[in-house]
Amino acid sequence: MTSGRDHQADKSIVAVTRAKSYQSNVIEEAVLRQFELLGGIDSFVSRGDRVLIKPNFIAPRAASDAAQTDPAVVLAIAKLLKEAGAKPFVADSPAWKNTAACVKILGLEGPLKKLGVPVRNMDKPRRFRIAGANIGISSVALEADKIINVPKLKAHQQLGATFAVKNMFGCVCGKEKAFRHFSHGRSHDRFTEMLIGIYKLLGPAVSIIDGVIAMEGMGPLSGEPKEVGFLIGSRDPIACELVCCKIVDFDPGDLPIIQTAGRMDFGCSGHENVEVVGDNYMEYRCRDFKPAIQSPLYFTFPRICKSIVKQLILMIRGKS
Repeated sequence: MTSGRDHQADKSIVAVTRAKSYQSNVIEEAVLRQFELLGGIDSFVSRGDRVLIKPNFIAPRAASDAAQTDPAVVLAIAKLLKEAGAKPFVADSPAWKNTAACVKILGLEGPLKKLGVPVRNMDKPRRFRIAGANIGISSVALEADKIINVPKLKAHQQLGATFAVKNMFGCVCGKEKAFRHFSHGRSHDRFTEMLIGIYKLLGPAVSIIDGVIAMEGMGPLSGEPKEVGFLIGSRDPIACELVCCKIVDFDPGDLPIIQTAGRMDFGCSGHENVEVVGDNYMEYRCRDFKPAIQSPLYFTFPRICKSIVKQLILMIRGKS
C-alpha cells in the first residue's frame, strides 16, 4: 500500500486503516489516519459547518450484535469534527423505533451529550423525483452543510452485501423505506437506481465504513459478528465498495449496487481505477466471510402493514 502521496490523478483514492478492536484510542487513531490519508479533515469540512454524521442505525441492538455502526466510530468522528471547529450532529431513520432508542442502547447518549453533539431523527420529508418516483428525503439531511456517511459492513439478504451506498437510504423518512421495497423492489435495477439517486442527491463528503467487526450471514439485522479489522474510506463510494469486496472476498459482479453504478457511470468503473492508501489489507483478507442466503427484495403490501403495526406497538411501549 502507498503512503497517500503521489496519487495517480485518474484513480479514486481509498483509505484502509487497520483497527483490531473498538478501544477508543485504537479507533480514534484509525479515524484520524482515514482523514489524513484522504487529504485532511480541513479538506472535507470548514469551521462552523453543520455536519451530519449518518451512521447505520437499524434497530435498538447492542454494539456486540454488529448490526449498527459501532459507537466508538461515531464518537471518534464526532470528536475530530468538534476539534476542527465544525458542528456535528447524529441522525438516522431506523427501520425499528427511532434514533434516540438506538443511541441509548449503544451507550452513546451520555458521551454525545458531553461532547455537545445533538441527536435527531430523520423527519420533515421533502419530495424529489428519483428513479421515476417522488421520494421523501429528510430535511434534516438536506439542510446539513456536509454529510459524513458511516455505514456498517454487512452481508445482506436482498442485495448480497451493503458497504457504502445503501446507508444513505436511511435519509428516507420512516416507513416510506418499506414502501419503496414494495414500489421498486420487483426489479434490482430500479431499486439500486433509486439508492444511487439518493446518494447522488445528498452527496456525502466522504464514506467511512465500519468494518472492524462486520456482520456476515443473514444481514442486515440477523447475521453474526465477524472480525474483519478495518475502516475503509473514500470520497468515491463505489471505490469503497470494490475494496470491501476484495477484503471479504466477494465478487463485485454479484452485487446489484456495483453493477447498476457501472451502468449509470457512477463512481469508478473498476478496481484497476482504485488506488488504496494506508495499511496492507491483503495480508488480512477475510476469505471465509459468510454470504447471506438471498430472499426477495420486494416487500408485499401485507408485510408493510405488519411492519407499520409493529412499529406503532414499539412506539406505544416506549412511551409507556
